[in-house]
Amino acid sequence: MRNPVKTRSSLALLAVTATAVTGTLLLAPATSAKPGNGTTTATAHVFMVNPVQSSGDQSLTDDNDAATAVPTTSYATVPLRNLDGSGYLRGKWVTVESSTGTPAYAADGRYFYTRDQDQFEQVMGYFWVNQAQEYLQSLGFGSTLPGIIDEPFSVKINQYGADNSYQTDKPYRIRLGKGGVDDAEDAEVIVHEYGHAVHQSQVPGYGGSLDAGAIGESFGDYLAVTVGLAAAQQYGWPVEAEQACPMDWDSTSYTDSPHCIRRFDTNLTVADRRNQVHFDGQIWSQALWEIRLGYVKLGLGATAWDTTLIDSQFDYAIGTSFSAAALATYETALARDGKNAAKLVKERFAARGITF
Repeated sequence: MRNPVKTRSSLALLAVTATAVTGTLLLAPATSAKPGNGTTTATAHVFMVNPVQSSGDQSLTDDNDAATAVPTTSYATVPLRNLDGSGYLRGKWVTVESSTGTPAYAADGRYFYTRDQDQFEQVMGYFWVNQAQEYLQSLGFGSTLPGIIDEPFSVKINQYGADNSYQTDKPYRIRLGKGGVDDAEDAEVIVHEYGHAVHQSQVPGYGGSLDAGAIGESFGDYLAVTVGLAAAQQYGWPVEAEQACPMDWDSTSYTDSPHCIRRFDTNLTVADRRNQVHFDGQIWSQALWEIRLGYVKLGLGATAWDTTLIDSQFDYAIGTSFSAAALATYETALARDGKNAAKLVKERFAARGITF
């Protein structure tokens, strides 16, 4: 689906029920015919978020999945953690449930593929969902704070036969589509969809209003960016593209340069809403981004803001309004981070026309 604000949505949104996607699924067998390698931490090649972000090259194109379409410097060697030792991409927090192509298997614990191979996207799905869960845990979720998605998360690669991705729950699952740049090649697409599952885990049934849907799309975008930036800091990766600009590799096929699916600096307010969750979500995401920047200036740091933001979401109603969600965020900021932080939160939401 291509439009100025491309659709990437949770099918739980607004009580929409996912219908079955037909086709043949190639499953890694529950009991592998191949011997397990016993490896719970392996090594793999992944994109450093995505090739546009790490290189700053806005001229990159998909070129029909050609390995030569991106520089070799776009790849990083990373640890694949929390595997179950089967040799397949299954583990404590992620299961690559089905995929186009032969399921990735590594008897030696080395998952080294390039983007022209189907298994590369499988590795991306495993690594980035695990990375997102580890980031949540680094903020205290699952230890000092309630756990979020405390179970293996299913990832289906290219099983949705269009250039779109979505999340469903019961069970938690994301399907990552293909077309243009295949969605699993961009970490920010993967983590955006995981963001929908975060909301569903915190507030089962979340998404029962247009405002709630817009907040869901906004949070998915924000989580994608913040997890990617945290990974870049963790592994020492370059960030050469605009930060407030998610999915800049995936969007090369349907946007002009500089490529972004949406932005965090549109200056939209509630007066500009179109009652379209992806467009309206940019109202909320600008507030989130400006609060992040303000937390840094206050000396609290981005991780403190991420913790406060995500913790506040436990208090959202299924069909929350912008105003009610902003109030919950304010109250959490006041309790966790103090008056100056709470004042910042209130001011930045008010700048977008969101008051309480």
